[in-house]
Amino acid sequence: MHRDPASRPTLLVAASTFPAEPGDGTPGFVLDLALALADDHRVVVVAPMTKGAATHQRIGDVEVRRYHYFPSRWRDLADGAIVDNLRAKPVRWLQVPFFFASMAIALRREAARSRPDVALLHWIIPQGAVGKLVLGSLPRVVTTLGGDLYALRHPVLQRVKRAVIRSAASITCMSTDMAAELRKLGARDEQVHIVPMGVDTAPITAAVAREQRTPGRVLFVGRLVEKKGATVLLDALERMREQPAEVVVVGDGPLRGALEARAGSAVSFVGARSKDGLAAEYAQAGIALYPSVPAANGDRDGLPVALLEAMSAGCAIVASAVPGIVDVVEDGVNGLLVTPGDAGALAAAVDRLLADPALASRLGAAAQETAAAYTVEAVGDRYRTLIAGALGR
Repeated sequence: MHRDPASRPTLLVAASTFPAEPGDGTPGFVLDLALALADDHRVVVVAPMTKGAATHQRIGDVEVRRYHYFPSRWRDLADGAIVDNLRAKPVRWLQVPFFFASMAIALRREAARSRPDVALLHWIIPQGAVGKLVLGSLPRVVTTLGGDLYALRHPVLQRVKRAVIRSAASITCMSTDMAAELRKLGARDEQVHIVPMGVDTAPITAAVAREQRTPGRVLFVGRLVEKKGATVLLDALERMREQPAEVVVVGDGPLRGALEARAGSAVSFVGARSKDGLAAEYAQAGIALYPSVPAANGDRDGLPVALLEAMSAGCAIVASAVPGIVDVVEDGVNGLLVTPGDAGALAAAVDRLLADPALASRLGAAAQETAAAYTVEAVGDRYRTLIAGALGR
C-alpha cells in the first residue's frame, strides 16, 4: 500500500548495474529492490548510461536518471560487471576517470535537485566511495555483492573501503564470509547486516505453471567470467557417465567465445535472457548448476541471485561449497554441494541426479521452500528497517 507522496522520505539510489528497461536481460535486482522500496519512499536512481537506455525515465514509481561518461562509440565500461570488463579489455581503464568524475557530478546534481533524506549505494567501490566524497552528511546505507570487497585489494583501495565503511550508517552483504571481511576492514558489528538481493518470484511462478520441466535438462545461469565456473562445467561434461538431455548456458561475458568454441554443439549458449525468458529457462530445467570458483584476481561470488531464482523455480541445485552458497544450500537437504573447481565431483553429482529423479524432485521442492525467505518483498522489508535506522541516526 502506497503512502501519501508528501509524507515519503526521498531515497537516492546509486548503482553501476541497472537495466535499460525492465526485464531486458541485465541483472535487475537493484531495480526490483527500488520498486519495492517505492511503496513508502520517493525513489530516485542514478546510474550510468548503457546501450538502449534513456537519459531520464520512470519505471513504475521509480525515477531513473542516467549520466553519460564517455563518447557512446567506445562507452562500455558499465555494460556488465566493471571489474570483469577491465580485466577482459585493459584499454577500458581509459574510461575509469571519466566514469568516476561523471558519477560525482551526477550524484551532486541529483542531491541538489531532489534533496534526498537518505542514500542507498551499491557498491562500496565505486558508488560508496564517490557518495562519501560528494553527498556530505547525507545518511548512507552501502551494499556489497562481493567483487568490490574481494577483488580490489590494492592498499590504496583498501583504505578507501575502510573510509566508506566507517562513514556508512550500515553495510549490507550477501554472506557470513563477507560480513567477516567487512569486519576486517573496520566495520562494527552493529553496522553489518547479511541481506542477499531478493528474487522477483512473479515471473518464475507464472513460468513454472506454464512450462513443462525436462528432468534431464541442465541449466547454467551467470556471467561468463572466471568466478562463475563455466569452464568447470565443460570439464565435468567430459566426465559424466551419461550426457544430459540438454545443457543450456544463459549469460554473456568475455569468456563466451572461448567456451563456445570448446563446447561445440554439446552445449547451447543462448546469451542473456529477458526476465520472462529466464524464468522460462528455470521452469524447463531439471537441474541448475552453480560451479563457482575463486578467480585469480581474488574475486568471488557472494550469493548469486541466479541461484536463489533457480531454487524458487524448484530446480535441483548442484553448487560449489563456497562462502555465501553454503549459507543457503545444505548438502543433501535442498541441493548438492561439491568442492570448488572439482569437475569430477560436479560430474558425479549430476550423474546422481540424472539417475535418481525422485532425489532431484525432493531437493528441488526443498530448495523452493528455502527460497521463500529471499523474495524481493522479504528483502525490501529488511532494507526498510535499515533505511529507517539511517534516517533516525
